Parts: sequence; C-alpha cells; structure tokens
Amino acid sequence: MAVNGLVVGVVSGAFGMAYLVYGKRQSKITPVVAGVLLCIYPYFTENLFAQCAIGALLLAAPFFIDF
Repeated sequence: MAVNGLVVGVVSGAFGMAYLVYGKRQSKITPVVAGVLLCIYPYFTENLFAQCAIGALLLAAPFFIDF
C-alpha cells in the first residue's frame, strides 16, 4: 500500500468512527453501517481511485438514505 492509500485509509477510518458514534447516539442504522464500512473497506481495495470513490459514496450515503 502506497503512502497515499495509507492516508486515505486513515482519513476514512476517522470519518468511519465519527459516523459510528453519531449513529449509535442518534439510534440511526445508516450512519452506523456507513461507519463500519468506512473503517473496513480500505483493507480490500488497493486502487487509490477506487478507495476515493468508495469513500465518497459511503460519506454521502447517510445524507441520502434515511433510516
């Protein structure tokens, strides 16, 4: 994993933890799921463009999907 991929992984993990805590406190399932996925998806993708695209989709998901 290159340095850029590491930075994307750390940033997505930080946002994932924030979404996870927010979702648990507000009792909403979408931010919790997005937070967990943001924490684990960098382990399965190596392409930097794919990491950024998936991360952007997961960051936007709680704003468009409301459960």
